[in-house]
Amino acid sequence: MYINKTLSIALLAITITSCKNKSTADGFVVKGKLTNHQAKMIYLEEMPMTTMQRTVVDSAIIAKDGSYELKTGKSDAKIYNLVLDLQYPLAAVINDVASLTLNANFTAQNSQFADSYEVTGSPSSIQLKEFITAFNNKLAFLVTNTQRADSLSKQKGTDSLLVTIENSLVQNGVEIKKLTDAALQKSVNPAFSMFVLGYYQSMANNPAYRLAPMDKQAVVNAVGDAAKKFPDHKGVAAIKESLQGWIGKMAPEFTLPDPSGKNISLSSLRGKYVLVDFWASWCKPCRMENPTVVKAFNRFKDKNFTVLGVSLDQPNGKDAWTKAIMEDNLTWQHVSDLQYWQSPIVSLYKIEGIPFNVLVDPSGKIIADNLRGEMLEEKLAAVLK
Repeated sequence: MYINKTLSIALLAITITSCKNKSTADGFVVKGKLTNHQAKMIYLEEMPMTTMQRTVVDSAIIAKDGSYELKTGKSDAKIYNLVLDLQYPLAAVINDVASLTLNANFTAQNSQFADSYEVTGSPSSIQLKEFITAFNNKLAFLVTNTQRADSLSKQKGTDSLLVTIENSLVQNGVEIKKLTDAALQKSVNPAFSMFVLGYYQSMANNPAYRLAPMDKQAVVNAVGDAAKKFPDHKGVAAIKESLQGWIGKMAPEFTLPDPSGKNISLSSLRGKYVLVDFWASWCKPCRMENPTVVKAFNRFKDKNFTVLGVSLDQPNGKDAWTKAIMEDNLTWQHVSDLQYWQSPIVSLYKIEGIPFNVLVDPSGKIIADNLRGEMLEEKLAAVLK
C-alpha cells in the first residue's frame, strides 16, 4: 500500500490463537527466496499507523541463490513493506509472528515486479495478501468496464449494452464494499483492520474507480469498532482520537513561506472564510481533487472566501510545486516549507494523508474538515449565503 491526509488514515506479534493485539515479543524476521529476479538489495519499510511516512528499518544484499533475511525490533502490530532496490514494491506483511517466510517468483518478461509470491507462517500476512488480491481483481473489473462504459456512452444505438455494463459496475462496487466489511469483521489484527479501511478509502477517493467512499461517520464507527476490539493498541487509539476531528476548535496558527519566500500566516486571513488545503504536487489524488477546489474558489471568491494551499512537497520539490500550481490553475495563495512529511505542519494538524482540508470561519474556528468532491461546494453554499 503506497500513499495519502486526515480522514484517509495511516496504518499500524501475534498468532490467531494467542493474544490478538500484543507486540512481537523478540523482534520480527522476514526471510525467503526470490526466483528469476535482477534486484541487488531488498529493504524492509515500516508503515506507522498514524502517519503515511514509510521508514526503512533494515536492508539486505540478496544472495546469489535469491535468499534474503530482514530483521527489525519488537513493536505493536504494524504493516511492513518489502521493496526491491528502493524502487519496486514486492509485498506487504504484518508482524503478527516472530518470523515469516515470503518467497517470490519473477519472469523474464518482468524482472522488477513479482509474478507471484507466497507467505507462510503469518496468518495476518496471508489474510492481507488474500484481501489485496480479491480487492484488486474486482477493481480491475471496474477499471476495464468503466472504460467500456465511457466508450459506449459516446456511441449511438448501444443503450441496452451500456445499461448492462453500468449495472454490473454498480454491483461490483457493492461487492467490493461487502468484501471490505467482511475483512474488517473477521480481522484479528489491528494493523490489518486499519490497512483494510485505509485501502478502501484510498481507492474510493479516486473517482476513476467509481467506488462510494465511506462518509466520515462510517469511518469513525469503523475505527471505534477496532478500538473496542483491540483496546490496548496505541495506534488505533490515536486514530480514534484524531477522528474526533477539528470541528469547533480554533485552527492552529502557522507561518510558512510562499514560493517567493515571503512568510504568510494563517491569521493574516482572519475575517474571511478560509479553506486550508493540504496537498502536494506528487500526490495524484490531490491533483485529481484540484479541479473541485478551483471550481469552488471561482464560485465563492467574491463572497468573503479564499483558499490557502499548504504543500507537503519535498526539499528538492520547489519547481514541481510551482509547476503544479500553474498547471492546475490554483490562483490563490500557497505556502510550504518543503519538508515533506517532516514538516511541523503534519503533527500540528495531525495530518494522516493527503488531500485534506479544513474550513476556517472569519473568527479562526474550524467549521468543517475533509470536504471532498460535491461536499465542498455544498458546505460553502450553506455558510456563504
